[in-house]
Amino acid sequence: MGLVAEHRIELVECPRDAIQGIKHFIPTKTKIEYINKLLTCGFDVLDCGSFVHPSAVPQMADTADVIRGLDHKESSTELLVIVANERGAIRAAAFDRIKYLGYPFSLSEQFQKRNTNSSREDAFRRLEKIQDIARVSGKKVVAYISMAFGNPYGEEYKAEWVIEWAKRIHGLGIDIISLADTTSQANSTIIQQLFHEMNVELPDVTTGAHFHASPIDYKDKIEAALRAGCRRFDSALLGYGGCPFAKDDMVGNVPTEGLLDVLKSNGFKTSARINKEIIELASQTYNG
Repeated sequence: MGLVAEHRIELVECPRDAIQGIKHFIPTKTKIEYINKLLTCGFDVLDCGSFVHPSAVPQMADTADVIRGLDHKESSTELLVIVANERGAIRAAAFDRIKYLGYPFSLSEQFQKRNTNSSREDAFRRLEKIQDIARVSGKKVVAYISMAFGNPYGEEYKAEWVIEWAKRIHGLGIDIISLADTTSQANSTIIQQLFHEMNVELPDVTTGAHFHASPIDYKDKIEAALRAGCRRFDSALLGYGGCPFAKDDMVGNVPTEGLLDVLKSNGFKTSARINKEIIELASQTYNG
């Protein structure tokens, strides 16, 4: 089935997701230098840090210092940070250069407990308060529906629950919702089904794809989402990353260089420009 490239793709580069699972601490200066370079690459959004408790994600303890060190004046790239509660949202909202507050809401009760130490209903109420903070401070919330394609815990899963929760989230005034394949449960069939239903049921919502995938299946996942109308994708150079709270063995991100190749081969346009230099810098940053 062919693809019609009628819309430009919005790209979210995710150094935060790549860095958070690396065990050795990456120096703040190194993070600043790397993210400053990413700001010159034409990405639409950079997921560049998180305001969470340092005991939960030690690698992100210096996010405030990293944000202060960024040279954002000549870049059109917007900044996104992850927050897990109202306190994190207030800290993030104090930075003028941050536009988006990302919040992970899980379809899996077990993963919600692991990730934010709360139930789904408690997490939803917390999201409502974060949306209030964002509205007052001129920010926008990006809601991530984690475990949107299933879970590894044996919990019951129904695809229609994704749409039901997405409608509740949109009811808060949130119009960017990213479906996250947190532990790489998704296949092409469920991807096409969910993105199609999101577009039909919530046409005013920008539905993004945050896929964790192996090197052998990310292309199929991207193309399935494209066929169903997805035009916003998260990725990380070299495919580093994954969620350290999901299970013992993390599954990496879609590699940005691979995503760009798939988009180009299907006739889609983006504003991103990457070269050998930035790929080498990514490797140096992540590997030390």
